[in-house]
Amino acid sequence: MSERVALVGSERGLRVDPDLPLAGTALRQAGYAVDLVRWDDSTVDWDAYDLAVVRSCWDYAWRLDEFLSWAGSVPRLRNTAEVLRWNTDKSYLRDLERVGLPVVPTVWDPVRGEELPDAAEWVVKPSVSAGSRDTARWSEPAAALAHVAQLVLAGRTAMLQPYLASVDDEGETAMLFIGGRFSHAVRKGPLLARGEGVRQDRDSRGDLTRARPTAAQREVAEAVFAAIGELVPGAAPLYARIDLVHDDAGRPVVLELELTEPSLFLPQVPEAASSLAGAVEAELSR
Repeated sequence: MSERVALVGSERGLRVDPDLPLAGTALRQAGYAVDLVRWDDSTVDWDAYDLAVVRSCWDYAWRLDEFLSWAGSVPRLRNTAEVLRWNTDKSYLRDLERVGLPVVPTVWDPVRGEELPDAAEWVVKPSVSAGSRDTARWSEPAAALAHVAQLVLAGRTAMLQPYLASVDDEGETAMLFIGGRFSHAVRKGPLLARGEGVRQDRDSRGDLTRARPTAAQREVAEAVFAAIGELVPGAAPLYARIDLVHDDAGRPVVLELELTEPSLFLPQVPEAASSLAGAVEAELSR
């Protein structure tokens, strides 16, 4: 009997995630029985799967307690519930900074203009978010602080970061790790337009191209990936995405570390689907 693998998403994620057809095909070609299942489907027997792989649970940000409770109940989940618990709140940036890794400077819940980092523009977002929801780019300190106050009033933790000018020219570089090793890089075009304010309909999968990372980007990404095992106990991540941008001195710094439901950008790098199948095989052979 074939080993069974669940690729897990949200209702919308299962419909539109462009990674899923390639991932499912690669896993089936490797000999696995594959089901696409919703994480919140109460009829699913999770014990029946040899491995459940979190893929596109895009609604976790506004159902976080429910999502983490579900993750803790699944016996063979990757990434693990411990990893998800740590990574679903972007306060993990504090941990990365604490161990000496370069991250975009972040101020948490600022209330006064003098707390803002020196910059021409700032980005404000909640520490628990996905798909750039409730995120905006501001050029006026008062507008940035008003956005922060709105998030805090709603009981959320607000993050304020300088908007790095390199993003408009270079975008972000997504560094993908699969099965414990670097797999590929993808350039993501700039997402936040000047003056547009808060929007909930941005498409982060539009402007995407395969990229060749620099040696400096590889060095930072490898160091961040290595630190995950030190910061979070338990199994190494099956996959990781480390989003890098360049600071004003041209150095790569971490914008986000995605271990929960990152797009792997398989349409841009189709051969990475077989790497995912190989990582699943290695996980099941442990």
